[in-house]
Amino acid sequence: GEGCILGAAGSVIGVGSDIGGSIRMPAFFNGVFGHKPTTGIVPNEGQFPSAVGIRTDFLCTGPMCRYAEDLEPALRIMAGPGVEKLKLNEKVSLEKVKFYFMEHDGGSPFVSPVDKEILEAQQKVIENLEAKLGVEVHHLAISKMKYSFQIWATLMSVNSSSDGQKIPNFTDLLGDHGKPVWPSWELLKWLVGRSSHTFPAIALGMSERLVNWNPKAKTKAEGMARSLQEEMADLLKDDGVFLYPPHPVVAPRHHEPLGMPFNFAYTAIFNILGFPVTQCPLGLSKEGLPLGIQVVAGRHNDHLTLAMARYLEQEFGGWVCPGKG
Repeated sequence: GEGCILGAAGSVIGVGSDIGGSIRMPAFFNGVFGHKPTTGIVPNEGQFPSAVGIRTDFLCTGPMCRYAEDLEPALRIMAGPGVEKLKLNEKVSLEKVKFYFMEHDGGSPFVSPVDKEILEAQQKVIENLEAKLGVEVHHLAISKMKYSFQIWATLMSVNSSSDGQKIPNFTDLLGDHGKPVWPSWELLKWLVGRSSHTFPAIALGMSERLVNWNPKAKTKAEGMARSLQEEMADLLKDDGVFLYPPHPVVAPRHHEPLGMPFNFAYTAIFNILGFPVTQCPLGLSKEGLPLGIQVVAGRHNDHLTLAMARYLEQEFGGWVCPGKG
């Protein structure tokens, strides 16, 4: 809803909550800016379902805007006292920033291949940065990114907190204070049009059950999460920016995502890592659908991704009015 009303110029600033990409994906699909702040900066109180236990480390509330310059003042207001942990008053010289990119996750079987036009848009950004800023954009091949969905699903399935409190499973939440939902039964009902839940929700519930039934795979995924976080933090430090597709495909038609329900892994992995990410529009595809890119920085370096958003808007036009043409 927020992405649609912003993309249609019906609103100036929107608020999104993001535990797997729910700020960045609608922002990408609708050609606007969306910022997932560093974890723990903006309070999450008042949301339903509320995040508890380890999931509070993944849920982020942040701004969505048509114009890049609106992201920072919106973030300042939303963060309240938490804004003191950021460096929003620091002037950013993009010529001194270290740039990295990956064109895809390495080929996970759980997600679609990245669309050609998304890759072309990313390449134009790289060429622009190297030509106009005089920087070198380094290509990375981080093998653990291929397991983004498994890592996210595993960490989201942890059902107890450090103090021993039981955390509701996703299937508990689907029951809406009633009996927990049985995903396999709901899948059978969905096949005959009788389930009240969507296929992606049912699939997520099934993956949650599978994760908890395989403790060895769960331990392995948790280890990869820690290792990936350390690797990325060491790479980006306080002066690095990582460019990555916001989604493997452009805005899909209704029901198309049912075939590949885990494409959100491209955004979800950064909830696990806790890094700030800004989705930036990059014009339109040949069919008139928005293109975009995720800009990622190290923890508490939101000022770098916001500066990049302003730069990319200047160079690539940012939001495109849907009435044009």
